[in-house]
Amino acid sequence: MPVNGAADAAQYGYTGGMRDFKHIKAWHRAHALGIAIHRLTDGFSRAGHAHLRSQLTRAADSIAANIVEGCGAATRKELARFLDIAIKSANETEHHLLSARDLNLISPDDWNHFTTETIEVRKMIFGYRKRVLEHELD
Repeated sequence: MPVNGAADAAQYGYTGGMRDFKHIKAWHRAHALGIAIHRLTDGFSRAGHAHLRSQLTRAADSIAANIVEGCGAATRKELARFLDIAIKSANETEHHLLSARDLNLISPDDWNHFTTETIEVRKMIFGYRKRVLEHELD
């Protein structure tokens, strides 16, 4: 359902047809996770595991990027679709972290930390998506 008029925009948290992603807690956590994963993968061998490094960092970056892209959506349904894609990117990130651990590219402690954070980010996005669909935007 499109946002109609200033009253609806204010009620559903939209500003000029857009939501400010910087006010979304899930985006802050996802952005920080992406930055941290870039730092984590700096030590990956450029030749031997460059593909996995690229896949992992792209998946992690996509979590926050899809939240941002969804904030430009004209409808709550479209925003929810981008949040769903962000959730799927979190799933992909979790998989690539597991691969990195199994290839001994990251320690079990780092795997546990980053996997736990990825899961927490995914839960936050899922909750936000639910609120979007139920029209309970903050």
